[in-house]
Amino acid sequence: MDSFEARALNEGYDVIIGIDEAGRGPIAGPVVAAAVVFSRRLLELGLGDSKKLSPSKREAFSYSIFLNSPSVGVGVVWTEEVDSLNIHRATLAAMKRAVKNLEKKGVTPQILLIDGPYSIPEMEIPQIPIVSGDSLSVTIAAASIVAKTVRDNIMRAYHRLYPDYDFETNKGYPTKDHITTLDEIGPSPIHRRSFSPLK
Repeated sequence: MDSFEARALNEGYDVIIGIDEAGRGPIAGPVVAAAVVFSRRLLELGLGDSKKLSPSKREAFSYSIFLNSPSVGVGVVWTEEVDSLNIHRATLAAMKRAVKNLEKKGVTPQILLIDGPYSIPEMEIPQIPIVSGDSLSVTIAAASIVAKTVRDNIMRAYHRLYPDYDFETNKGYPTKDHITTLDEIGPSPIHRRSFSPLK
């Protein structure tokens, strides 16, 4: 889980950032990205792919990541902007904001390890896109867990505002019950109008 980090360290990079996002597939709510600064202490946590973890396990790991990483940045692209940008550009924008929020904390990223096949445009920092990076890089795995935990908490808050859609359970994903509710009462203000079946 640290081969990419080890290679970057061997090449002289000291501040290594892992980046991942959550929220590409839902039809409601924001896209959230996290940028986590690598520390060898992350290797001791036993991190794995966030999608394979229970919510309670992700919460516990997220707490440990904040304790064991030198710094964590989060970037959010809200629903209206997702609709205006499209999901691909919104995802990259959330990642860029996560990195910028690290920089606001005084971190100077030297290299970015990014989950997926795409680099973040308009960033001069060296970048390594890694397909399935959350299962190959401990720092990307950490970012995946933080991004998913933050987004889940946002959707729980939205559930209190719009309880009919059961966002606490479905997190905005198009489950059968979610689609049935949409058919019966229509969309909420946080539904993505550019996504099927809403468009």
